[in-house]
Amino acid sequence: MPQPRHLLCAILPALFAGCHLAGRDAVPDAQDPRVPHDRLPTGARLDPAGEIHDVGPLPLSMIQSPDGKYFVVVMSGYSDQGAQVVERSTGRVVQTLSQPAAFLGAAFSRDGRELFVSGGNRDLVYRYAWSDGHAALRDSLVLGVVAPKQDGKRYPAGVATSLDGRSLFVAENLADSLAVVNLSTGQVTQRFATERYPYDVIVARDGRVYVSAWGGHTVSVFAPDESGLRSEARIAAGRHPSGLALNADGSRLFAASGSTDRVTVIDTKRRRVIATLPDPPPGGPGEGSTPNAIALSADGMRLYVAEADANAIAVFELSPATSNAAAATGDDRLVGRIPTGWYPTAVVARGDTLWALNGKGRGTGPNPKFPQPLEVVVPELRRPQYTLGQIHGTISMSLAARARGAELERLTARVSRANAWDAKTSAAVVRYPPLTHVIYVIKENRTYDQVFGDLRAGDGDTSLLFFPRAISPNHHALAERFGLFDRFFVNAEVSGDGHNWSTAAYAADYVEKTVQSNHSDRGRDYDYAGTNRGVVVDDDVNEPASGYLWNLAERKGISFRNYGEFTEDDSKDSNDVVPAGWRATKPFLFTHTNPRYPGWNLSIRDQRRADVWIEEFQEFVRRGEMPSLEIVYLPNDHTWGATARRPTPRAFMADNDLALGRIIEALSQSPFWKNTVVFVLEDDAQAGPDHVDSHRSPMLVISPYARAGTVHRFANTTDVLRTIEEILGLSAMSHFDYYGRPLREIWSSTPDLRPYKALTPAVMLDEINVARTSESRESEELNFEREDRANEDQFNRILWRTIKGPSVTYPGSRRISALELKM
Repeated sequence: MPQPRHLLCAILPALFAGCHLAGRDAVPDAQDPRVPHDRLPTGARLDPAGEIHDVGPLPLSMIQSPDGKYFVVVMSGYSDQGAQVVERSTGRVVQTLSQPAAFLGAAFSRDGRELFVSGGNRDLVYRYAWSDGHAALRDSLVLGVVAPKQDGKRYPAGVATSLDGRSLFVAENLADSLAVVNLSTGQVTQRFATERYPYDVIVARDGRVYVSAWGGHTVSVFAPDESGLRSEARIAAGRHPSGLALNADGSRLFAASGSTDRVTVIDTKRRRVIATLPDPPPGGPGEGSTPNAIALSADGMRLYVAEADANAIAVFELSPATSNAAAATGDDRLVGRIPTGWYPTAVVARGDTLWALNGKGRGTGPNPKFPQPLEVVVPELRRPQYTLGQIHGTISMSLAARARGAELERLTARVSRANAWDAKTSAAVVRYPPLTHVIYVIKENRTYDQVFGDLRAGDGDTSLLFFPRAISPNHHALAERFGLFDRFFVNAEVSGDGHNWSTAAYAADYVEKTVQSNHSDRGRDYDYAGTNRGVVVDDDVNEPASGYLWNLAERKGISFRNYGEFTEDDSKDSNDVVPAGWRATKPFLFTHTNPRYPGWNLSIRDQRRADVWIEEFQEFVRRGEMPSLEIVYLPNDHTWGATARRPTPRAFMADNDLALGRIIEALSQSPFWKNTVVFVLEDDAQAGPDHVDSHRSPMLVISPYARAGTVHRFANTTDVLRTIEEILGLSAMSHFDYYGRPLREIWSSTPDLRPYKALTPAVMLDEINVARTSESRESEELNFEREDRANEDQFNRILWRTIKGPSVTYPGSRRISALELKM
């Protein structure tokens, strides 16, 4: 929404691949703070099999060259988009094709002389001449005209060439259509409707074209005829199908469903599903492995599935009926897993070898010089400090495609250990204090060092402090009284995935693959909070199959109230007044949301939000009945930068701090105080530097039973959710919370029932930014209409100069972190 290791880890990444994992040495275990760990912010570890080779930012697809000597990898990252040519035998990047935008799709012409790469937000497909492992831009195939400074409306995803080589088939992801392009003229000759968000395109030996619908439930089938194609059928293929694969004779189509952890097998002759291959983690809800790409062995008897959120390749052995291979034996079954890097997005099988393309690669690290790039001695190790800019992909090469027996068991055990699937502990004997009410406060985008860098009891860096005690006295006082967590990490990179991680313990494949384009101004709506293209829909492309925290409350039958999360402004009023009403974007949430409580609108102070919450809370007190679970959104620590005639960043943070203090004061003076716990966290930590990790963030646990002192153990967003679930007797939503590390050891047996008195910040809440400064002019260019619409890199540069002044070099003196030089 990492730390000091050997310099060799930075200089020789291929030899010291294990050095590059987020959080290593900085994330001590609860049992032994001296033990180093290599956790990702999601809580998993990486233990990839075989050789690891670095590629560019967020690679989403990988195809082989016609001669089999090269891979072409499509990058859809925050900092760079385009394609790379990778030598298969060495893993070396031999060419980088930079494009203004790219998304997912790549294909070679039938004669092997041309390469086609999606142009994403530019609504075109780039056409390259291909020869001896080298691509040269020839021209582009225009799907729609995009005006300057405007976003594309079609957004090509998967591409494939016709059998006769005359046409290119393009999935238009935002237009819900398949385009047919005549390669002689470069013109679109046909368009066909698909279900929502078409993703992958694949062509069978009989010329039929299959297109998956990422936001639907079908695969569309198109048959060749004299005019080109004709629409033939739609086949049910499970919820939100994405990656596709065909067996050799085209009789079996395999479709991955990331949001339901299943692979659907379709008989293409009879056009019906003949098998469903379950692909969940070994326990808990059937969501969390996220199958999203598929490959078949040459004999068609083994299916390899990229499990993005298990950091693994699943290996299935197929029955004769499923594979249509005479040599296949037995039933369809998951026989094991092979560990990969972080978030595999593609898999290629050839002989004994598997190649996995890992979208997030080795992980992220500290960003003490954010927002400026990390300057190191070795130029090729230069790396952006913004959390999305830290994400670069890798290719894992493993000689395990035919692994069986003990060898596959060992690889599977490594996947289980890396995901902590073998460390699940029972909650049956765990005794929490007598807590019957949970208030869950979600805020916006701060790092630990920005808020708590001046607290000597924790591991902070004072040079990176933005909001000291004078500005955030309640945050400081609450941390000192109820516990300081200096090893808390948000699972997310930015708000798009942050609000999903914070409410669903999961970020769907859709947000993971599109949020970097959205945040880098390469198009796409902010479709991560219950809407698709700005419209509320029943089953949106980003919705996790297991639902959200409020759905757990619904299933359990406990009372629930929402204040601001996943809401839209009904009036669309941008003035400094509270709109007429706020409408939730999910059905159950709609009926359990206070319509007077403002969601995202930085024109509205958090004091108004606190007023609305306290007013309704006092009614609960009068009735003697309070909801078991509440979600409260307090977004104003985001700030409006240096925008003229808007509150200063200091005033925004002071507003946020005082609102939190007032809420805790009201609660602590009520009869509900003795049975209530308040969890306070940020949805992500993108808006600033941190010397430990770009994901480290402030977190508070406020309760009469919360024990004072520094808690120096790894915890993350999904660990907090697991704690909430255990306290309220709720089930889990994904394998991240099911296998989480709940905060069971932080409680005191004796409650401290003293009321809390809110502190007044030493900054006036109406302190206003000065007009006609360079910072105010830059801020005017930023979009604050929704979360994360503003360019975050530019935004944070403005914040630094506004708060610290132009004479303070960023970041000043600081501590050295262990993985500072990691790739």
